[in-house]
Amino acid sequence: MNVLSIQSWVSYGHVGNASAVFPMQRLGHEVWAIHTVQFSNHTGYGAWKGRVYDGPMIEELVEGMADRGVLGRCDGVLSGYMGSPDIGTAILQAVSRVRAANSAALYCCDPVIGDVGRGIFVRPGIPEFMRDQAVPAADIITPNQFELEYLSGRTITTLADAVAAVEAVRARGPRTVMVTSLITEDTPADALDLLACGPNGRFRLRTPKLGVSVNGAGDAIAALFFVHAAASGDEAFALSRAASSVFGLLRRTEEAGSREILTVAAQDEFVAPSRIFTPEAIA
Repeated sequence: MNVLSIQSWVSYGHVGNASAVFPMQRLGHEVWAIHTVQFSNHTGYGAWKGRVYDGPMIEELVEGMADRGVLGRCDGVLSGYMGSPDIGTAILQAVSRVRAANSAALYCCDPVIGDVGRGIFVRPGIPEFMRDQAVPAADIITPNQFELEYLSGRTITTLADAVAAVEAVRARGPRTVMVTSLITEDTPADALDLLACGPNGRFRLRTPKLGVSVNGAGDAIAALFFVHAAASGDEAFALSRAASSVFGLLRRTEEAGSREILTVAAQDEFVAPSRIFTPEAIA
C-alpha cells in the first residue's frame, strides 16, 4: 500500500509519525509522511523546542504531490495529532483530494484528544473538530477509552457501554472503530482490553498490563491496525496483529527500562510478533 501519513514529528524519540511511519514501512508499505509539527522531543518531557506548522503548508505539500500525479496511487490517509483546527481542515482537504483521485482510498483518523487521568491535552477547538468533522469523514477511527467517551457523549463502565458508545460513533460515519486502553468492570486488574467493531463483527482482545508508561504506543497501534485492516479487510486479524505487535514492543521497552519505545530495536515485533493474542467475538 501507499499511505499518506499526516501527523506530528519529533527529532528525538518516537511519537506521531516518528512512531507510525517505520512500522508501516517495516511491513512493506510505502509511506508519504507530512508532519504537522516538528518538535525536538515529545511534550511528555515537559520541555521541548520546535514549532507547529499551519494548514496552508499541509495544503502546499499535498499540492506538490498532486503535481507529480501520484494521488491516484494513494491507498489511504492516516492522521493523528493535529496542532490546530486549520491543520485539521487541511487534512480533510487532503482526504478529499485523495478520494477524488482514488475512490477506494481509506481514511483512518486517530482522534488524539486526551486520556484518562490527563483529560483533554490538545489545543482549544481540536476536540470539537475531531468530533464534528474528522471522525464523520473517516472510514476507521482508533480512539482510546477517554476519547470514545468524548466522541460518543457516553460514560463507559461496562463492555456493553463500550459497544453502545462505539455504535453511536459508527452511526455518524466510520465503518470501523478500534478502541485502545479499555478498562471496564470485567477487565481484570492485571489486564487491558481492546475492542474492534466493524462490518465483520465485534471483537474484544485482552493483553496483560505492563508496568511501562511511554508515549507513542497509541500512534504505533493506530498505524498497524490501519494497514492490517486495509490490506486484509478483517478487523479481527488486524486487531490481533496490531495488539500483539505493540505488546511485544512495550514488553521489550519495559525489559530495557527505556524512557522511549524501542521502535527500531524491537522492529521484528511488527513483522512476527513474539506472542500472538487472539480476539474473542462478542455480541
